[in-house]
Amino acid sequence: MNLTLKLAGALALATALPASVFAADAWYPYPAEEVTPAFSADGKTSAVTYTPLEKAEKPWNICVSFPHMKDAYWLGVDYGVADEAKRLGVKMNLVEAGGYTELNKQIGQIEDCVSSGADAVVIGAISYEGLNNVVSEVAAKGIPVIDVINGMSSPDLAAKSLVSFKTMGFETGKYLAEKHPAGSEPVKVGWFPGPAGAGWVEAAHAGFMEAVKGSAVEVLEPRFGDTGKEAQLKLVEDVLQANPDVRYLAGTAVTAEAAQGLIRERGLQGKVDLLAFYMTPGVYTGIQRGFILAAPADSMVVQGRIAMDQAVRILEGKEYIKHVGPKIFVVDPSNIADTPRENILPPDGYKPVFSVE
Repeated sequence: MNLTLKLAGALALATALPASVFAADAWYPYPAEEVTPAFSADGKTSAVTYTPLEKAEKPWNICVSFPHMKDAYWLGVDYGVADEAKRLGVKMNLVEAGGYTELNKQIGQIEDCVSSGADAVVIGAISYEGLNNVVSEVAAKGIPVIDVINGMSSPDLAAKSLVSFKTMGFETGKYLAEKHPAGSEPVKVGWFPGPAGAGWVEAAHAGFMEAVKGSAVEVLEPRFGDTGKEAQLKLVEDVLQANPDVRYLAGTAVTAEAAQGLIRERGLQGKVDLLAFYMTPGVYTGIQRGFILAAPADSMVVQGRIAMDQAVRILEGKEYIKHVGPKIFVVDPSNIADTPRENILPPDGYKPVFSVE
């Protein structure tokens, strides 16, 4: 099967993904989007179906570097890279820096990986620009560097496997705009994008506002704030107090998770619905239980899988998509039963895997 089998049209992917997409015995073929020209911030996206190699030709040694392994998000990416390494038959060694303040540690870990004989390096970057020097040094040695999840600005990257938080925000807003199109009765939405000034927050905010423009969705003044549970709960309480007619609360996963209990306590279920602009295990469970309405999934597990496949394809001189990410789709009660958790989240009870031999 061709790597970039074109679908009958992007329209088919814009709706909920059919159950047939998710084969019981394989994660692929998977709906994805290619960005052209590669690495461009405003490049054109086109629908593709991603199909990885069946097996690697040899047990390549692939180094993976993450910012940390403190939460379910990076556990999901770990599951993707580790399981794909096993499936492809390659070696994988993963290092994690311990947090977003540890840029120098991440650089040192990458340098150690390369000196230990890595054939390729997959990086979930702590900094958008802070790793550019080490990426250039590694690439100069003929070792391909693949950018996964967070994004880097280096022109020396070999490939990117990631999605845009602007798109995540846009898909959340679009979900509401389609429920409440122009001309229908206006609805008020409390919007909680996260900490002011953070790149991913600004991107999600821009996407959300763009999507609801011109619809019957009226966004209240955005409530920026730390993604701690207490901070978000206070913001939610403030909005409910000041706006008793609010219909939706949309924002970070922490916002949606924290607000569930409050909505139940106040007897507001069915009167105030919750949305998150990214997926976590808590949000997934909330949708299953009917406490959260919807959230887009960026399939972080599949982003990890694609990055590993890109690395092997590059090492073996095979055709590959230079800039690609899973198709973002919104999970809600209508499709959650057909959305296998293992494609978008780490399995229940998953423990970090740092080495695959």
